[in-house]
Amino acid sequence: KTEDSISLSRRRFHVEPGPREKALLAEDSSLKQFKSHKKSVWRLKRIGDVLTVVLVAGCCHEIYVKAVMREEARKQASGSA
Repeated sequence: KTEDSISLSRRRFHVEPGPREKALLAEDSSLKQFKSHKKSVWRLKRIGDVLTVVLVAGCCHEIYVKAVMREEARKQASGSA
């Protein structure tokens, strides 16, 4: 019997929304200017992702260049000594 009550409490029943819920879910023209637009949000997110990748690539390049320069300096120092 406890399994039945647990499964019933977890089960979702479809209930038709009442007039208050329908009024809250209805589109309000005064709030339209504050509504986020999916396409522009997606584009902004994509630009942020691209800038992040470019920044990380630039940092990796700088680290690589410094390591190569340091290695060249060591080779020259050991070669002349």
